[in-house]
Amino acid sequence: MSMATAASRYFEAPVFPADPKLPDLPKLFDPQWVWQNCQARLPAGQGAPQRIRIHHFIHNIGKSATVSYEVGWSQDQYLPSEYFVATVRRNGSLMVNRYPQDRRLPGLVQAARPDAALRLVNEHVLQLPARRARVQLIRYRPAYRAVLRHIIGKVRLYARVVRPADFQPFLAAYERSRQSGFALPGLAGHWAEGGLMWLTEVRGKNLRLLVRKGKPPPPDPLLHSLELLWGASLDNSNVRPFNLERAYRRALRSFRHNLRDFHEPARALNHVAESLDPFVRSWRPSCMAHNDFYDDQMLLLRDGRIALVDFEEIAPGDPMLDIGNFLAHLRWSARFARASRADNCRQYHDMLRDAALERFRWNPQSLARREAVCLFRVCTNAIRHPKADWKDKLSAGLSLVADCLG
Repeated sequence: MSMATAASRYFEAPVFPADPKLPDLPKLFDPQWVWQNCQARLPAGQGAPQRIRIHHFIHNIGKSATVSYEVGWSQDQYLPSEYFVATVRRNGSLMVNRYPQDRRLPGLVQAARPDAALRLVNEHVLQLPARRARVQLIRYRPAYRAVLRHIIGKVRLYARVVRPADFQPFLAAYERSRQSGFALPGLAGHWAEGGLMWLTEVRGKNLRLLVRKGKPPPPDPLLHSLELLWGASLDNSNVRPFNLERAYRRALRSFRHNLRDFHEPARALNHVAESLDPFVRSWRPSCMAHNDFYDDQMLLLRDGRIALVDFEEIAPGDPMLDIGNFLAHLRWSARFARASRADNCRQYHDMLRDAALERFRWNPQSLARREAVCLFRVCTNAIRHPKADWKDKLSAGLSLVADCLG
């Protein structure tokens, strides 16, 4: 078996349109190139992996592109997964880093290593007699943020790592989240220079999984907790409002670049953009809001309360946009989840929409327009988490947006 054949079995490479200013971009989706560069950063004799999974594709068109990978071995090798990040830039540089190296997240290296993590916890959280710590990676978006679990004896903490420049806004968003009616993890400690915040563990069931299993909580307690956040004061002039137009334009640029060679999807995109553009230009924030509200951000606790575990986007926004974003994620899941789960997502979508319209006396068309613009952004999941069929998924997503707009 040739090296190219052996490498290509690791993943089916998605093919994206060329970016003339990033001529090396295709290398980031070439299994042979990916494995050769990952292998060069591993200890000798580790052997070939069983799989390579693409996690994120972050494309700043014409400027840079980053792809992250999870490399896994067969179970009988008893080796943990390894994570790598490859970045190509307009200046011609091409870099591959092995996790936890990340120049934009300087605190990540220490937070990810058990001995250093123990020292950090003892210095910034509390003194513990334990001699060792366990560290588990929960989520990682290269150059932006990471979530790790620190387990020290019976103590379980979640370490949130952000860019140091983002730390104070992140801490302020946590304080604003306390004005909601949601249960929250406790703030156990922080290390500002490293962009690191430790939160206590909240034990509960993931709301997304409950929705998909057909066991979600009723919408009213959720709406009540969110309504308290919407009523919070806007006096803090240092809070940067949510910028819907910038977020929409970023998604639109990605769509236009990636669909430029496909006539029918490009025509559907133009139709959707004609409907969304006037709304986005006229939209203004009206109150404090979550700005990234959806089912995977919450846990259902044993006592029936709902815990909010992601809150960094809280800022002046729009109540209907919060519910529209939740509905958009449910509509996306109803389209792409397995049949039984899709039905459950569809049912909860309708239940939540009807409950919100009745409770707040909103105009149905106004809510549908916000669901559509949020769904437009959700559609970029097909690019950010790419598979070989990304174009078909993106086209199907645009059809969902058109359905929202009527």
